[in-house]
Amino acid sequence: MEHLTVAERNARNAKLSSYAERPLAFLLSYIRRHPVEHAIVLVSVFAAVGCALASQYAIKHLIDVLGAGRHHPGPLWTAFAILVGLIAADNLLWRVGGWVAAHAFVNVTGDLRRDLFQYLTGHSPTYYAERQPGTLASRITATSNAVYTSENTMAWNVLPPCIAVLGAIVMIVTVNPVMAAALMSCSGILAVVLFKLAGRGSSRHHSFAAKAAAVDGELVDIISNMGLVRAFGMTFREQQRFGSTVKAEMDARRQSLLYLERLRLLHAVITALLSAGLLGWALWLWDQGRATSGDIVLVSSLGFTILHGTRDLAVALVDVTQHIARLAEAVKTLLEPHGMPDRETAVSLTTNGGQVAFEGITFAYPRRRPILDHFDLRIEAGQRVGLVGKSGAGKSTVLALLQRFYDTQGGSIKIDGQDIASITQDSLRHAIALVPQDIALFHRTVYENIAYGRPEASREEVLAAAREARCTDFIEAMPDGFDTVVGDRGVKLSGGQRQRIAIARAILKNAPILLLDEATSALDSASEEAIQQALDRLMVGRTVIAIAHRLSTLQNFDRIIVMSAGKVIDDGTPQALRDRPGIYRDLLAKQHGKGTLLHPGGRKIDEHVA
Repeated sequence: MEHLTVAERNARNAKLSSYAERPLAFLLSYIRRHPVEHAIVLVSVFAAVGCALASQYAIKHLIDVLGAGRHHPGPLWTAFAILVGLIAADNLLWRVGGWVAAHAFVNVTGDLRRDLFQYLTGHSPTYYAERQPGTLASRITATSNAVYTSENTMAWNVLPPCIAVLGAIVMIVTVNPVMAAALMSCSGILAVVLFKLAGRGSSRHHSFAAKAAAVDGELVDIISNMGLVRAFGMTFREQQRFGSTVKAEMDARRQSLLYLERLRLLHAVITALLSAGLLGWALWLWDQGRATSGDIVLVSSLGFTILHGTRDLAVALVDVTQHIARLAEAVKTLLEPHGMPDRETAVSLTTNGGQVAFEGITFAYPRRRPILDHFDLRIEAGQRVGLVGKSGAGKSTVLALLQRFYDTQGGSIKIDGQDIASITQDSLRHAIALVPQDIALFHRTVYENIAYGRPEASREEVLAAAREARCTDFIEAMPDGFDTVVGDRGVKLSGGQRQRIAIARAILKNAPILLLDEATSALDSASEEAIQQALDRLMVGRTVIAIAHRLSTLQNFDRIIVMSAGKVIDDGTPQALRDRPGIYRDLLAKQHGKGTLLHPGGRKIDEHVA
């Protein structure tokens, strides 16, 4: 996707999202990507079924030759050779089709999963906030499995009986046109009735698909929060909750399967009656001297092929209906239109120091009151600015909007004079390094997690970043050093170690704008001092915006921005804000835990009760 223009990428995403309500068209779009392989499978199936039908005619011919007596050995062995050749060709063609399908069908599922993952990563944070990660992962897997099963079912269970029924009817016409017409009518009526009845069960299949996805989502949610479950002694409660979720899925699945079984039972009874009637009809014709023994064998075998073919076709179509229902449910969720696509005129960000300007920003989270209202803030390139304020003041929202995790309802945000709504989101985020409070680490090695800041970096650069962030000591103490796998979200590391890994990652990224969201909150005093030195070196020459409840980490900053109710209510150097009454000095007094605040030089400022 990196080589595509914004317009091409948006067009590709728009095309994918257009399939949200059209699962069959979605499936066909991937089949068309591999036309040669699918054509070979199709031809192989047609030819194999044709050989199978022809072999039944060859059996009739052989029986008729046998009926002529032993005086004609030549035609006998010719008939034998034809029959053996058709049987061999039949088996060989199935194997050719199966061999090619093993590549074609798997390629389709690979293309599909790659595209769905690519599309899924383009959704806005709001999309992820409203859905369970496990459910989304489950739906990608469900889509892949449904497509693979549908292709297999169509190739081996739907197409063969269709060809067999049509071919058998054509062959029976040569023997008894009346019988062929009767079989055609019965088969057509039976197939239509069963297909319509199958359609009535689609609600059951959709219900099962939704509940199956819910089970996967619930399972991942519980496992990822197992520490919380144990901390509150809720293991038994979660077992009961999950059991209820599984029971709902089982009930839905049972309803879906039982409906299919009722259809199969109906078809089995009708097929048995028609088969008996067909055989009786053929024997009556033979008794009247209007058919040979070979005709009886051919008509009976072809008649059974037609009746059993309609049974297999109906059963296969019912199965496909269930898989298409699951495919439709998954595709509808995954291919929801993107909330914040890049504009087609978007260009890459060109940084020149990293000046940041918030101009008249108004923003509200979905279905909530505005948290920023005509918010203005200008940060010069290379400035270090701290955001301070009580919880809910809008500090984290400012960082989220700068990274364009959300679009504003009013105003503009500019970096070096360029509106971030008019630049590509990838180039925007390449220009920003983030050290968050809630550290996100992959279930990968320490080295891979640090290198994530700049994957193309050399090993020496990764190790240097680790040294800068004071990570080397604890990493080398691990069993496998930099090759140690950190566990899900870094569960094998302490909070302080995770934050140092995140700082090393930001150091390696070397972006012009640095965002610090409580970057030292999980560190003890000794570690904080070491990390603060690393951060001081990291911040040189960069535009820094930091949120910190531990105000001591902001004392060397150029400016402190005090926020309240989504507005800037004070702005100045740390020393200036210490010298005048306000929220900043109140917060500073509480953290000092005493009534007298001192200027860094030792001068008494004011008496203040925390």
